[in-house]
Amino acid sequence: MNTKMSEISANILSGKPIAEAIKTEVAKEVKQLEAEHGFRPALTVVRVGEDKASEVYVGSKVRTSKELGIISEQKHLPAETSQEELLEIVRELNLDNEIDGILVQLPLPKHIDENLILETIDPEKDVDGFHAMNVGFLSQGRDSLVPCTPAGVIEILKRSGIEIAGKHAVIVGRSNIVGKPMAQLLLQENATVTICHSRTRDLPEVTKLGDILVAAIGRAGFIRGEHIKPGAVVIDVGINNFSDSGAAPGMFGEDELENRLRTIEKRGATLVGDVNPKDAKEIAGSFTPVPGGVGLLTVAMLMKNTVKAAKMRRLKKI
Repeated sequence: MNTKMSEISANILSGKPIAEAIKTEVAKEVKQLEAEHGFRPALTVVRVGEDKASEVYVGSKVRTSKELGIISEQKHLPAETSQEELLEIVRELNLDNEIDGILVQLPLPKHIDENLILETIDPEKDVDGFHAMNVGFLSQGRDSLVPCTPAGVIEILKRSGIEIAGKHAVIVGRSNIVGKPMAQLLLQENATVTICHSRTRDLPEVTKLGDILVAAIGRAGFIRGEHIKPGAVVIDVGINNFSDSGAAPGMFGEDELENRLRTIEKRGATLVGDVNPKDAKEIAGSFTPVPGGVGLLTVAMLMKNTVKAAKMRRLKKI
């Protein structure tokens, strides 16, 4: 008996229950630290300028911190803040023994060197995991503070019961924030890892080798059926605005097309990932939706990193 691809529906890996489980664990750890050691982890988030997306992200981070019992504050600086003024604020936070985590929200205004700012953050307080020292520790397989999004992907895989060891994982994207640390984390879990990028030849031939396919390139719906190995686990890290209602039938299945079109009509765009969800649903074995997938793990992992940073620095143990 032949089964049409259209009749197959992949398992959806929702990020919500996993993110909630991690946050519950973090809240428990925070209470335990206060009861046994007399302190609560503290996070300071620095935002420069009026970028609307940054305002939303920072608000979510500060709000979630407080919900979990983490002491949290936001330093909102005007867009004209000089590089030296921002450096001085970071240095002051480095010296403040009551602050366990420092996060400078990106992007920064163009007159500020982002790399210089990130490298000035104390590696022990670098809860984003972007400092060169933490990047180096990760590449050596040493314990460190790891970038939140790729760490969240590992949590999704493990907590969904997906075996990583021995699998061929293909990553599309080589950014310092997702692609490269994702490769290191998958290697640590004993996967065989291939990284693809804009100059990879015959991209579909490479991606179709992936038992686990991670898309992190920032191009809406770029990964199509031709890129996906039947039955593969597809992890969609992308977050993009999609506004082409005429192309929507090729992007969304009948189960969600109407809702997506309404959202485009009402808001001008709907959120999609780097993977065509219609194709993923028909070909993959499991996949993460957008929204509702990996994105929900990023803030949860930031909370986990903040507690880890506090324990590493204050207790000198994990």
